[in-house]
Amino acid sequence: MSHRAKRQTACFLSLALLLVLLLLLNINTGSIHMRPGEILHVLTSRETADTQGQIIWEIRLPRLIAAAILGGALSVSGFLLQTFFNNPIAGPFVLGISSGAKLTVALTMIFFLGSGRSVSSGGMVAAAFAGAILSMGFVLLISLKVRNMALLVVCGVMIGYICSAITDFVVTFADDSNIVNLHNWALGSFSGTGWENVRTLTLIVLPCLLFSFLLSKPMSAYQLGEGYAQNMGVNVRVFRLELILLSSMLSACVTAFAGPISFVGIAVPHLVKNLFGTAKPLVIIPASFLGGACFCLMCDVIARCAFAPTELSISSVTAVFGAPVVIWMLLHRK
Repeated sequence: MSHRAKRQTACFLSLALLLVLLLLLNINTGSIHMRPGEILHVLTSRETADTQGQIIWEIRLPRLIAAAILGGALSVSGFLLQTFFNNPIAGPFVLGISSGAKLTVALTMIFFLGSGRSVSSGGMVAAAFAGAILSMGFVLLISLKVRNMALLVVCGVMIGYICSAITDFVVTFADDSNIVNLHNWALGSFSGTGWENVRTLTLIVLPCLLFSFLLSKPMSAYQLGEGYAQNMGVNVRVFRLELILLSSMLSACVTAFAGPISFVGIAVPHLVKNLFGTAKPLVIIPASFLGGACFCLMCDVIARCAFAPTELSISSVTAVFGAPVVIWMLLHRK
């Protein structure tokens, strides 16, 4: 086994171990403290009749599973966008894709709640995907006119601000108390996630991740340039469309269930590339998923515990840890 293979194996094992530790920490963290023996008894017996069982099975487990899956999905989405634009600071939050998804989800929820109806998980994801595709379409149209990637990123940020402003305007003037509570969702949070949400996001995220992994070989060719990819037999137009759809679906799923979460899609892929010492999609896609899961689980614990019983928005915590990584990356790469 070569030195690089040993390094990558060690990194995968370290991320897997860190993920397990963070899962254990998350399930044991909350306003009601439980001893490890009590948690193990609840998990093995699957008892939900008492208070402890309900807290673990109905609140903590769905939340930590959702945080891990959605964090990994957001990180992979960021890596796909970075590959598409060949830019290390491209990401769903920076390019306005998350804000577009937030806008359409907010409008959909306001429409249904205002008429006394509820929105299914599938409906939320569909609305978020429509908004993500719409924002991505604007970015792509601008990219036809603007070849400078820095200007393109700035345009993406402006699109995100416009979508966020419209969302805030609509939510502020809503009358229904349930609609006003959209403010909490708009800031980003994993709270309130149930098993139905977990099933829905799993059925969406895992196939997208699998398909992204199957695109590793053409993605590696695309990283060396469009001309090289075409010479290797890659249909670049179809491939770029696949990247757009996959990244938009992954980021839309995150926004639908947890709201917009900042900097995960930029910071985690960059950290993973530096940790593994490679940019090969075959390695970075699963590594980004593990890294994003660990990052969001860590931030979720901090969001819940830093100023308990007050809970911070997850996006605020991810920005505190993710933004310095982006700043360092910009200074390092000049």
